[in-house]
Amino acid sequence: MVGAGSIGTGWAVLFAAAGFMVRLQDIDPGRLAAACDEAAARLADLAARGLLDQPAPKAAARIDATTSLEAALADAAYVQECVPEQLELKQRLFARLDELAPAGCPLASSSSFITPSHLAESLPGRERCLIVHPGNPPYLLRVAELVPAPFTDPKTVERTEGLLRQAGVVPIRVKREVEGFVFNRLQGALLREAYCLVRDGVASVADIDLLVRDGLGLRWSVVGPFETVDLNTRGGIAAHAERMGPSYARMGAERGQNDPWTTGLVAEVAAQRRAELALAEWEARVAWRDRTLMGLLKARAAGRT
Repeated sequence: MVGAGSIGTGWAVLFAAAGFMVRLQDIDPGRLAAACDEAAARLADLAARGLLDQPAPKAAARIDATTSLEAALADAAYVQECVPEQLELKQRLFARLDELAPAGCPLASSSSFITPSHLAESLPGRERCLIVHPGNPPYLLRVAELVPAPFTDPKTVERTEGLLRQAGVVPIRVKREVEGFVFNRLQGALLREAYCLVRDGVASVADIDLLVRDGLGLRWSVVGPFETVDLNTRGGIAAHAERMGPSYARMGAERGQNDPWTTGLVAEVAAQRRAELALAEWEARVAWRDRTLMGLLKARAAGRT
């Protein structure tokens, strides 16, 4: 893990908890010391809540801290870059990683927006470079976006995906490079509208947070946005698009957006949903969703006592 900020520390916690030996590198000795303390505290929190299958000190002992990039990369099987979101800084660092890391070792960036082509296009070892963008914190949000460049070797992607699965992370393959990938584009769409609603005097910051936390967020912790509308409308997602699509189009137009749900697009989305869930199974899935939400509400209530 190159960079001992919150993301680098979070990755270190995740891999150490999964049994991997981790070297955490940063040029700032003070930051390194703080990161090791933070990692130990997070591992203790996981253990206290039954989310770690070993004593926390045993997992924490797998994290070795160093200010030396050369020492950090010696015999590394995988490198995760976690420095600030600055293009030139990351480009300079990736050039050093490519020089120092063992041959064949995947070089992954935690970048939130910068594409791998911008980071590594001119490097001799560019075929082993890609983005692995985590949810934050990585040890709790167990998904990561794998974003290869056109020049990334498919074997690098496969090797990285296998490593993440061993660490308990669900990898999401992004099919082509796009700024912000999928996670931040979805998050950004909600944030843009939230800012507009505050600006326009429609709702307060606190009420928007409450609505997402206890409404959209609660529901989305069980099913995603496509499955949500699929299960909210009898007849599934095609029926939802027919009934609600014009209203969503008008709301988008208010913000200067013109991305209609065309007949072909709806058909593609509906076909993918039906491949996941036949309409004959719709009632059973709705009942499952409701029971799962009931379990979450019960856990929330217990956590407040």
